[in-house]
Amino acid sequence: MIDPVYPVKVAPGDRVAILSPAAGLPGILPLPFDLGLKRLAEDFDLVPVEYPTTRRMGSTAADRAADLHAAFADPTITAVICSIGGDDSITVLPHLDPEIFRANPKPFFGFSDCSTLLAFLDELGVVGYHGGAVMTAFGRPGAMDPLTEESLRAALFTSGEYRLRPADGYTDIGRDWADPATFDAEPDTMPGSGWEWIGPQRSVTGRGWGGCLEVLAFLLMADRCIPTAAEFSGRVLFLETSEMLPSADEVYWILRSMGERGILAQVGAFLMGRPKAWSFDKPNDADARQRYVTEQAEAVRRALTEYAPDTPAVLNLDIGHTDPQVILPYGGQITVDGVSRLITVSY
Repeated sequence: MIDPVYPVKVAPGDRVAILSPAAGLPGILPLPFDLGLKRLAEDFDLVPVEYPTTRRMGSTAADRAADLHAAFADPTITAVICSIGGDDSITVLPHLDPEIFRANPKPFFGFSDCSTLLAFLDELGVVGYHGGAVMTAFGRPGAMDPLTEESLRAALFTSGEYRLRPADGYTDIGRDWADPATFDAEPDTMPGSGWEWIGPQRSVTGRGWGGCLEVLAFLLMADRCIPTAAEFSGRVLFLETSEMLPSADEVYWILRSMGERGILAQVGAFLMGRPKAWSFDKPNDADARQRYVTEQAEAVRRALTEYAPDTPAVLNLDIGHTDPQVILPYGGQITVDGVSRLITVSY
């Protein structure tokens, strides 16, 4: 396994690339995107640089790969931040030249469908950052969530340790990004439920790997950018689910397949994000959302009991498609301390 390299950090005034390697949604939903760019410039003192496919829906995989190559190869660009996710960044992978990324490691921020690119960088030994998309984190209506902003600033600008903490309040309910009124106020939040610790209570430190469960299933099926079972030894596996709202059965089946592949038995610790239980296609009420969350947790516990009964695990982290979202170092160090019930990451 390649020893991980933490890319050099960003500094105020730096130019940062803004890309859409999964889908050019900024072209049809510009309001959260432009707001995110404004905050990057005014609040973070960074210079956002858009690339040709950033606002273009239907761009070819080759063109999106060309934007990635250009951003990483440009010595004046110090970080790469995804606009949003999508559903087909897996098709970009065959067009990527690994040597460009090895020779020019830079902080890369993205989540959801961009889990494919984080896994690609991890395979090369380059630490990435799960989370922090322009349209969701930076372009949040009303104001950035303080927990999200604090985590993002730490991941962008600092190299030290950062202690995660459960959110006091959260939401998984979306609002219409095409409606300007959406951005007049922050979203309503519900009380946070805290973390759930299960399994042996010991301290584990390992390199993080994971992302959106449905997207990782794509990689597993295509057998791309997936470490061998032995290479998962001691790593911290973190997973979360998206607005596709996979059923509890589907979550279990994917985890079962990872178990049959030998992955779950090898990892040192397991982290599961708070489930998103609402979408525009499935606008669940409060009772339905609670059922969804409960059933998914039961599916996760079942898989861990069957395939990783001796693995420390924590559920309900704010690391995915719910709001707020904290940043995890992909390929970087994560400590899951079941004794003190603390989670610390190294940015």
